[in-house]
Amino acid sequence: MAKILTKLKQVLPSPLWEAARGLRDGFEIALQWPAATFHPWRADSIRRLEYYKDIHKGERCFIIGNGPSLKKTDLTLLQDEYTFGMNRIYLLFPELGFTTSYYLSVNNLVIEQCADEIKALTIPKFISWRARSFFPPTEDTLYLFTTYTGPKFARDVRGRLWEGATVTYTALQLAFHMGFSQVILIGVDHNFATKGKPNTTVVSNGDDPNHFHSAYFGKGFRWQLPDLETSERAYRMAKEVYNLSGRQVFDATVGGKLTVFPKVNFEDLF
Repeated sequence: MAKILTKLKQVLPSPLWEAARGLRDGFEIALQWPAATFHPWRADSIRRLEYYKDIHKGERCFIIGNGPSLKKTDLTLLQDEYTFGMNRIYLLFPELGFTTSYYLSVNNLVIEQCADEIKALTIPKFISWRARSFFPPTEDTLYLFTTYTGPKFARDVRGRLWEGATVTYTALQLAFHMGFSQVILIGVDHNFATKGKPNTTVVSNGDDPNHFHSAYFGKGFRWQLPDLETSERAYRMAKEVYNLSGRQVFDATVGGKLTVFPKVNFEDLF
């Protein structure tokens, strides 16, 4: 299928290619939809996600990325704040002395290689429905129906969410669902020392220069190169929805390269 799509992209005019890709994406989502809606595990998560709808209405939260800039950020200031941690953020917990309020992961490679570490977390965990084979139901595990295709911003996460090539975008949708009126990004450096074709799976051959911890994607870890262009498209969608709803997203990342959201100084927020 991938080879056929590559050939079609080469021979079809751009409008026809986009239409063909849209049909393929819609077909893939349609195949996933029944289990992601009616399976007992997902049905239970949908019910429990209703509890989280607007639970933090009017409050603020911090979405913590995993960039090297976290080493230049006084994270102790976040102890009494609502926070979202993602992927291997838990490597930071021993140093912090506290955990994030919520945990989120939708990355297949992270989940496959770190499932046991993630399951050991004792905070609410929001996990991609694709990962259900690694995460049997527990009281603190909720499944999100996330997809790689079908660009959208979900105001209600009981339905389908587009991943936007970054877990941070999923976190922005989850924060919106919970009712947060102000969201501050930190550690979203939007800049990677490792270069290559977006979404290519690579194997780390040494210390990780792209995250806050050298062992984050350390030697032997399989991970995908970032798709910053798609992420920026997703962030612009999030900004529009938040603004239209009278809410705000700010970027307090120290030295971050993302330019979509208004910049603020982290320490000035306290």
